[in-house]
Amino acid sequence: MALIPVSIITGFLGSGKTTLLARLMRDPAMGRTAVIINEFGEIALDHDLIETSEESFVQLSNGCLCCNVRSDLTLTLSDLAARRAQGTIPPFERVVIETSGLADPAPILHALMTDRDLNGVYALDGVITTVDALLGITTLDHHEESRRQAAVADRIVITKTDADGANADAVRQRLAQLNPGAAVTDAGTTITPSLLFGHGWYEAGGKHPDVGAWLAHDAAAHAHHAHTDDIASFSIVRDAPLHAVTLALLLSALAENHGADLLRMKGIVNVHEDPQRPAVIHGVQHVYHAPVWLPRWPSDDRRTRMVFIGRNLREAWVRELIELLDAEVAAESSRVPAA
Repeated sequence: MALIPVSIITGFLGSGKTTLLARLMRDPAMGRTAVIINEFGEIALDHDLIETSEESFVQLSNGCLCCNVRSDLTLTLSDLAARRAQGTIPPFERVVIETSGLADPAPILHALMTDRDLNGVYALDGVITTVDALLGITTLDHHEESRRQAAVADRIVITKTDADGANADAVRQRLAQLNPGAAVTDAGTTITPSLLFGHGWYEAGGKHPDVGAWLAHDAAAHAHHAHTDDIASFSIVRDAPLHAVTLALLLSALAENHGADLLRMKGIVNVHEDPQRPAVIHGVQHVYHAPVWLPRWPSDDRRTRMVFIGRNLREAWVRELIELLDAEVAAESSRVPAA
């Protein structure tokens, strides 16, 4: 039986992993792909933001993928293989794992390369890492997880190259120091599955010299690994819709009050003025993007769901801010006379 290739898409918080994956999944060549998505936070959003047809989606339990590599990932892949053999899911021919933005990918690679149960079914095809052209240098300077994600990659996709202030050339130079063997591509070019997948089984050679040492350690030793202690996550789920103006005010307040301490925020929002079309909001450190409107809800869950990841964040402050802003906007709207 031919081995099923497994590809890893990794990259730091907000670097564009889910956007890249959504782009790839629209290609017909990805029609027989099973996707495993892991998110850091109490609630999952990414699987709702990727539209698919027949692909099989598996949501891992909450928490960091690298901290559960011996249980969740191994069992999930084994379960996928069993369900495939039984014919209860489509006969997928590839697996793509999107790691959380805080995952150290080395233990994941170790498990895929050494677990005897998995080795008879799967083989590690390669690692694709996304790096942000706008914030990439700062992220690489301050976060070891980001450096490791770049160092183990076979291929690196530089994202947000068209953003104001982006410096793709500087990011390329830094990446060349971290991983001289990786093929580097700009996200602005044509990205196809054949560009990123199917280039031979994973090899540590040619990458950062520490990669071999990282992979040599048993993943069980990683059980003691803890992400930066002051990084925390919380989620806000809201049944009542929010006013559109509230979103703009919220993003402005977060940028002004938290700046670089808010490593990532994302959400899907039920908007009072257009409840049939949810708004997707994104923020990375001090950069907050205008809401993107989806043509329809991706699932039956129409609640507003937002995830915040950062340092020294006060959940109570964010919750109170949202309530106060929306109450103020609602009151102001009621005072405006009808046309």
